[in-house]
Amino acid sequence: MTRLGEYLDKKAVKKSQISRRTGLSKQRMSELSTNETSKLRADELYLIALAIEVDPCDLLQYVCGELKLVKK
Repeated sequence: MTRLGEYLDKKAVKKSQISRRTGLSKQRMSELSTNETSKLRADELYLIALAIEVDPCDLLQYVCGELKLVKK
């Protein structure tokens, strides 16, 4: 499960509802929630955040929070 999938499960939001509200296909929502190699685009993240009524910055922080800059 991806970080996005974990977040959506934690919020108890149905992916089918997000799909209807965002225009993203159910297949794409499933892929973004379960496939670690799928790439979440910024516009998709923004639409998902709006659909579940959370701050897009909070969702981005949760999904990408483990990323760190390389130390020289």
